[in-house]
Amino acid sequence: MTQSFAVYPSLQGKTVYVTGGAQGIGAEIVRAFAAQGAKVGFLDRDEAASRVLADTLPDVAFELCDLRDIAAMQAALAALKSRLGPASVLVNNAARDDRHKWQDVTPDYWDERQATNLRHMFFAIQAVAPDMIAAGGGSIINMGSNSWFEAGGGFPAYTTAKAAVHGLTRTMARDLGGHRIRVNAVVPGWIMTERQKELWATPESLEAHRKRQCLPDLIEPVYVARMVLFLASDDAAMCSASNFMVEAGSI
Repeated sequence: MTQSFAVYPSLQGKTVYVTGGAQGIGAEIVRAFAAQGAKVGFLDRDEAASRVLADTLPDVAFELCDLRDIAAMQAALAALKSRLGPASVLVNNAARDDRHKWQDVTPDYWDERQATNLRHMFFAIQAVAPDMIAAGGGSIINMGSNSWFEAGGGFPAYTTAKAAVHGLTRTMARDLGGHRIRVNAVVPGWIMTERQKELWATPESLEAHRKRQCLPDLIEPVYVARMVLFLASDDAAMCSASNFMVEAGSI
């Protein structure tokens, strides 16, 4: 199937920060914004993957940090600001859907999963929102998941964090909306990143998942990136506090 994607003139020259941008969906988001002529910076803890991506996109900046360390993340965001300017767009993408049995979860593991999948989103918003307020607006896009909509099992700390992303999205949309800052959630289904293919995408699981979807095709990361571009653009100027599904009708 031949596809022709949109170009968004309003993204030209915009400054975009992406968390977890070195691989998977995050890397596809970074590439998509760079192709639109945006000034893109990303955060990640994987130095090797970050350098590989940056080598293919020489105008893209990155800072290394572990997002579980909020002070380190704040410093990395400040470094991006000094290199690229204040953010017009923040994409809170970073997360890890590691599987775990509910019987094995300890308080420390639970807290670590929330730090990995949720906590940094709020503090990234807190860090960039003042500049967006000063600029008269901005767009914040939080990455949700349809795993909890589907009542997916096998990773309760992850699905709980992802459910909370939607509460964070709606409350921050209210708190920041008066400043013309839009806050939305993109909700991917099962996206065929390399990590998913390596760890969990068996022929049997893929066939079962296809039966859940309304559409027959597996979902590639590019489709998530295209939704993120739309929400960052002026075309979405009246979109806020909402969930935008990219899951081929699988709920």
